[in-house]
Amino acid sequence: MTQARQGNLQTKAGSFFDFLLHYFRCHKILNSDVVMQLSTAAGKRVGLLLNALLRGVRCNHEATLTSLCTIQVRQHSASAQSTNTTRLHSNFLSSSATRTSLPSVRSLCSHGNSKGISGSESSDGGAEVGARSDNEPRVPFYDIVIVGGGMTGRAMACALGLEASLDPYKILMVEGASQPKPLPEDLSDSEYSNRVCALSQGSVDLLSSIGAWSHMVIHRVQPVRSMQVWDACSDAAISFRSEPEAGQDLAFIVENDVTVDALSRQLEKLGSRVKMMYNNSVKEIKVPDQTLSDQESWVKVELASGKILKTRILIGADGSNSVIRRLCDIPYVHWQYDQSAVVATLRLSEPTENVVAWQRFLPTGPIAMLPLTNEMSSLVWSTSHSQAESLMHMNEEQFVDEVNDAFWDDSRKDQIATSAGQFMNSVLSLVRPDGSGVRQLPPSVSSISPASRAMFPLSLGHASHYVKPRIALIGDAAHRVHPMAGQGVNLGFGDVACLRDSLVSAASTGKDLGCLSHLLEYETSRQRAVIPVVAVIDGLKRLYSTDNPLAVLARSLGLQATNAMVPLKQQIITMATGR
Repeated sequence: MTQARQGNLQTKAGSFFDFLLHYFRCHKILNSDVVMQLSTAAGKRVGLLLNALLRGVRCNHEATLTSLCTIQVRQHSASAQSTNTTRLHSNFLSSSATRTSLPSVRSLCSHGNSKGISGSESSDGGAEVGARSDNEPRVPFYDIVIVGGGMTGRAMACALGLEASLDPYKILMVEGASQPKPLPEDLSDSEYSNRVCALSQGSVDLLSSIGAWSHMVIHRVQPVRSMQVWDACSDAAISFRSEPEAGQDLAFIVENDVTVDALSRQLEKLGSRVKMMYNNSVKEIKVPDQTLSDQESWVKVELASGKILKTRILIGADGSNSVIRRLCDIPYVHWQYDQSAVVATLRLSEPTENVVAWQRFLPTGPIAMLPLTNEMSSLVWSTSHSQAESLMHMNEEQFVDEVNDAFWDDSRKDQIATSAGQFMNSVLSLVRPDGSGVRQLPPSVSSISPASRAMFPLSLGHASHYVKPRIALIGDAAHRVHPMAGQGVNLGFGDVACLRDSLVSAASTGKDLGCLSHLLEYETSRQRAVIPVVAVIDGLKRLYSTDNPLAVLARSLGLQATNAMVPLKQQIITMATGR
């Protein structure tokens, strides 16, 4: 090619680029400052405007236009440049009249050796991305990939899939297990699962916002309107009640299967907005240097099936043994407790208005009875490994006797702590007219559901970082707590709500979803909420795992004093409900 010919082509290309800028400025698609910035950019990044044409109508946000436009068109041969320029000019004039999408422009962007989104769909629903030769396979691209399809992972997928501002983005959820079978519409004749959670009002708000709560209420949900907590080594106790005039319950007891089923139904309604990939897991992750160009900095994920994909942001929701956390070398502080949890479904001796959650602190660990129906409750008994093993091997009659004794037996009381507590209680009763010092007694148990007994070890874990460039951890992948306070899943749903808001904010302001700056905002917000809860729960576990007389006396007086302070108890309720 002669220098004169090359210069002529460059002049034409520059003139056409100026024409695009003039059009954008006149029609107020971009303001003058942005136009000036683009017109003076090195190399006049033509690809910025091409991609803006492609997605700008849907995004309708100036900053989003600038962030989306990352394709840089390389210099082609003279004939290719001339042909493409003519094609673009024709499509541009047509689109300016109709204001519709521009498939021909998308095709132009993927022509030749340009880098970026090719625009065509891959066989599995992801866009195809990356510079490639004709013989090089295309790599599926998703804007967001969520690894883990438990309650937290599915809630994250639903929350992002329902966001209108994230409509142009492609979302994938990868789950190692098979797709769960839908629950029947009528569960009245079905046995209760032994795995339940106590959902706070904050979690209910999230589930309601993504449409899952209505499905859960149809199945079976039991409200908790009161909570009774007491010490087996003294008469110290504390009670919490919901405020009837506020119309809010303390919590809701829901089977994990019901929550997963409701979230799965919502994911099905989203259709192609969220693609689900079952029976697959992550094998390797490569996070390139973030100083590289946009597409080259995306996370490269290799699945166990051999499939390779790329994503702007990878969200780890894969539990306490998170593969994502391990592959990303995120430090994790954890230790095993000297306890295991025994769970079972209990049948009560007689029907009652079962809306009270009961918890008693034994020297070997707390035992809790959570309401399911007027005749059924769920047991969570945290105890020593040896006793847990013993409970698992007992026959049903022996097991029921052990449960009743754990709630009713007073032989463990320390006389000094009991006497001091009684004196303090008599003093506090003078300034406590509401009768909150009167302790209710739990219902007795008559039997257990067949095959409902199970046990699992307990541990604490906390990731030192929740995020890295293009990586975010949520739920148990970021933190795991003792089940005594029932806060594990609630903390996870709090992560979902916070990360959703962070990603929506990034998308609406034109930032890269995987940019570390807004991910750090998510990390800071959640660590401020999570770390105090982790510390308090761990402290309570250690404080109540001893029958030392001094420790018993101190915690008994503290518990009774707290029970007498109504404003303090209300503050505890507010924090626990997540509102």
